[in-house]
Amino acid sequence: MAHEKITGSFVALITPFNNDGSIDFEGFRTLLKFHHDNGTRAVLIMGSTGEVSMLSVEERKKIISETAKMKTPGVKLFYGCTGNNTQTTIEYLQYAEKEGADGAILAAPAYICADEDDIEAFFLKVADSVDLALGIYNNPPRVKSDLGHAALLRLFEHPNYVVHKESTARVGQVAQVLAAKPDASVMCCDSPNLGLVVPTMSLGGHGTANMTGNIAPRELAAISEPWHEGGSAEKFREAYLTNLSLLHYTYSAINPVAVKSLMAAVGLPAGPLREPLRGLTGEALQNGVDIVRELGLDQAYGFSMQGEIRSVA
Repeated sequence: MAHEKITGSFVALITPFNNDGSIDFEGFRTLLKFHHDNGTRAVLIMGSTGEVSMLSVEERKKIISETAKMKTPGVKLFYGCTGNNTQTTIEYLQYAEKEGADGAILAAPAYICADEDDIEAFFLKVADSVDLALGIYNNPPRVKSDLGHAALLRLFEHPNYVVHKESTARVGQVAQVLAAKPDASVMCCDSPNLGLVVPTMSLGGHGTANMTGNIAPRELAAISEPWHEGGSAEKFREAYLTNLSLLHYTYSAINPVAVKSLMAAVGLPAGPLREPLRGLTGEALQNGVDIVRELGLDQAYGFSMQGEIRSVA
């Protein structure tokens, strides 16, 4: 069947934990409503921002089962379903499909450093196992496997692949993919260090697959809106430059340390990071709180921020 393509802001959601380390499902409910109310078009649950590599198989399945019951109109729920090999990826995909997922995002299995031909074959085989909207996350800094534009365009001929998230720093690759007009939404990581957002949107990109939307969903929705009419570039430029300090902050530590620490500091359900990751404290965290205040996000979203935190150990 034909699958709907996503445009706009596609937020890679954190996984909220309780203080005892268990999954905070009421936190998930609160965060999904937060995105529903503030312009997010889709969320990725259990991507790298969701600390997926540190979740057990049982936790991953329970998160799919419980959050799929929380769907609301207007926000698509995609899941990170990459396993450590082809068969486990297929099993996660089939489970997500059975539980009612809207789609899934896939990266190359991490650590094995497979070559491009093997990863292309992986993406084709797993796509054949389900009838589900799928996205390809090309993220060689994390997984050490890379796909060039020719391989990506071949994969987008598969009817299940409808989203592409690029996380290299290759503007030329984004242009080559967009020039070919695949039947898929072309998105990019919102990291200002990669420098993909401005060229992707200006070349006709369909949105961003972002992390910063966890704390500023309306602002990232504005940055991620495709350019369809006069004035789009000006609106984008204003939104992007206004929020550039926040974009830099959320990527100031390995994903999702900065954004999840900041979410907890402003009263959003986040909880601790799963060890060995540790949250920011003291000056590093205060810098983020200061940016939130400078941008007026505390008032815009009613965040429950409490004074200065520079002395936090």
